[in-house]
Amino acid sequence: MPNIGIHRVSFAYSDGRAVLRDIDLTLASGSFVSLLGPSGCGKSTLLRLIAGLSLPATGQIDLDGTPIAGPGLDRGVVFQDYSLFPWMTVGENVVLALRQAFPNLTREEYRERAHDYLELVNLDDAYGKLPKELSGGMRQRGAIARTLALGSPTLLLDEPFGALDPINRLAMQDLLHNLFVRSTPKKTIVFVTHDVEEALFLGERVLVLGAASGQIIADLPVPFTGERNRETLYASREFGSLRDTVFESYHRDLRATLQAPSIVATPSEGI
Repeated sequence: MPNIGIHRVSFAYSDGRAVLRDIDLTLASGSFVSLLGPSGCGKSTLLRLIAGLSLPATGQIDLDGTPIAGPGLDRGVVFQDYSLFPWMTVGENVVLALRQAFPNLTREEYRERAHDYLELVNLDDAYGKLPKELSGGMRQRGAIARTLALGSPTLLLDEPFGALDPINRLAMQDLLHNLFVRSTPKKTIVFVTHDVEEALFLGERVLVLGAASGQIIADLPVPFTGERNRETLYASREFGSLRDTVFESYHRDLRATLQAPSIVATPSEGI
């Protein structure tokens, strides 16, 4: 399983606005890393760089020493939006992924495996439906099933549960957690979220990106091992302490951001 090396990576928009500055990290193979931070902090940008969908302005990202130069089947990606092909049924979308990853299966084997992956996300009865016939949350679950079908050793997920209702969100958190804990060999998972409790419930490590700094402001190990019971975990003193630590890093960063001269407007700016 490959380590992901992020070496002094910076990225800026075309207008020159910096998004990431000198990010230097190693994401261990077989680990679950939660990327946490407010909107605009660069966490989705960092995920796209790991996916090879964008390239750093400076620095390098590699998998086991090999520079990432573009997308690959070794990295499955789930985006915030519903990325199913609209002209194909949900089942056909999953079969397409299976054909990319396993080109020598029979037609019946593709169909059976596609049903299995859709059943994982409680969507098996939608096999023959077009994405437009489904709710937003159902389309996102279909996109998750398609990505899982690739069998990629690395999963990159950009707020994949944001469009789901609370019950399905918890169910998908449990699915992803169980997939990680029980998979052999373990997958490497990088998970972007705004939700502190979600980040701590799922992750083994939480990286917090600053609101305006473009840098990691907290790098916290999550000490809970094995399969996790949500009610017991949330009620524990250790979980509460770690959650408070994350919130405090948020608040310190927010105070620093609001006090920065480039953020606080002057009367001449028309406020």
